[in-house]
Amino acid sequence: MTDHPAAFAEIAENLSYLDDWEDRYRYIIELGQALPPLAEDEKNAENKVHGCVSQVWLVSNHDGAHLIYRGESDAMIVRGLVAVLLALYSGRPAREIAETDAIAVFDELGLREHLTTQRSNGLVAMVNRIRGEAQALAAA
Repeated sequence: MTDHPAAFAEIAENLSYLDDWEDRYRYIIELGQALPPLAEDEKNAENKVHGCVSQVWLVSNHDGAHLIYRGESDAMIVRGLVAVLLALYSGRPAREIAETDAIAVFDELGLREHLTTQRSNGLVAMVNRIRGEAQALAAA
């Protein structure tokens, strides 16, 4: 796990100590519970991630070439997955985000093997949304 942000590296390290999927599940839920909530007006159609069964919103801002993400979901485990994605992507240059395949990283961590197909598809939709925005900003 080289050149990932410190917040993500810490999550990856903590997950490496948890052998039991139930413990990993609880940890991911705790990460989601720690996310600051979005304002009600940010939970709009523009910020909604399509392709997720649960409600997911991602808000992005950019500070020059760096993208800052915030997000929320109405499902506990999905909110936790949002927290992991934000730790991986938020605050990084657009080009780095565009080049970072979160799905491969999640697979390395063993985070997708116990997700339902719907949740896994939702995760892919979130990653595609984030990387698509980053690619557009990097190309601008």
